[in-house]
Amino acid sequence: MILTFRNCNKGGVQTLKIAMIGQKGIPASSGGVEKHVEEMAIRLVKQGHEVTIYCRNTYSQKKLRMYNGVNLIIIKTINSKSLDAIIYTFKATIHALFLGFDVYHYHALGPASLCFIPKIFGKKVIMTVHGLDWQREKWGVYGTTYLKFGEFITGHFADKIISVSKQLKTYFIDKYQRNEANVIYIPNGVTIENGIEPNEIKELGLNKNEYILYLARLVPEKGAHYLIEAYNKLYTDKKLVIAGGSSFSDEYVEKLNKQASANDKIIFTGNVSGNLLIELYCNCFLYVLPSDIEGMPLTLLEALSFGKQVLVSNIQENLQVIENIDNCYYFIKSDVYDLYNKMNFIISQGKSYNIEATIKIIEQQYSWENAVLEYSKQLEILRTEDNTISQ
Repeated sequence: MILTFRNCNKGGVQTLKIAMIGQKGIPASSGGVEKHVEEMAIRLVKQGHEVTIYCRNTYSQKKLRMYNGVNLIIIKTINSKSLDAIIYTFKATIHALFLGFDVYHYHALGPASLCFIPKIFGKKVIMTVHGLDWQREKWGVYGTTYLKFGEFITGHFADKIISVSKQLKTYFIDKYQRNEANVIYIPNGVTIENGIEPNEIKELGLNKNEYILYLARLVPEKGAHYLIEAYNKLYTDKKLVIAGGSSFSDEYVEKLNKQASANDKIIFTGNVSGNLLIELYCNCFLYVLPSDIEGMPLTLLEALSFGKQVLVSNIQENLQVIENIDNCYYFIKSDVYDLYNKMNFIISQGKSYNIEATIKIIEQQYSWENAVLEYSKQLEILRTEDNTISQ
């Protein structure tokens, strides 16, 4: 079947109908993928494109059909770690085929396993890789195998692969012998927010610069257990805030609570958003991301966008972000003793740092506007590659 883009133009932009499949939904209440999709989709609509987000009923507001100009379609699925994504993706893909989108954009390796279906019908497919999900501990043998299958389908079927990190780009080029022009590095962005003085966090017993912050999903690969173990060895008045919720990882969350039960300075907040989220970022003494696996850590970008000093594991995806920023430290991945030593050093030195310089670097290097411009460039390449466009 031959693909034909519609010859519609708004303000000089070739208007395309884009379906995004794989994310849980928007507006984003948690999850880096969801935040990424929300920020990109809203900006694409402002450029004149028609964007439809397929949302899961287990995540999104069921009555919301449009958000900031983005069309929302709610898909019923099953709230199960094994079945949630695949049932949703299959139903969303079939539904989207009947609406005749120009571009089918999949997010994450699991949903990407079905991106070959639009290809059968001659559609253009883009896939954004947010990480090698099969590396995550929460998946059993079946889940890991299926996610590797999703990676294989991505490598062989997607017209364009968008990588949120340089490491992922190199991985797909080398492993699947893809043309470098079709594997594009587009990092996550961040919106620079004004800081907020302590207000809501006081209800949690927190004050400015008197706590260490972990803010991420509570799943094994994010490494919260390393942080709690290291923190329990510290002699400090600073509290530890663990902000984030379960992602089909209730047993792990229970383990974390047990690990922290003897230390009343460790505070679990659950998922956070709105002003509370901003307050936690901009008033913390130190942000720690002890992850074993990342794609492009959006929470790390957000912490740095407030000029905070950070401590991260030395995986390449983290080191790429903190490169050339003064108030950043790293420790050996999964090494609790090194994590303890680095936290102890940072707390004891009380070094001042240039907040404004950090914010400027993040603003220049990680902009949603730049990300959308690069994405739009790839859409234009897809459009011009098709020899059947109506003139």
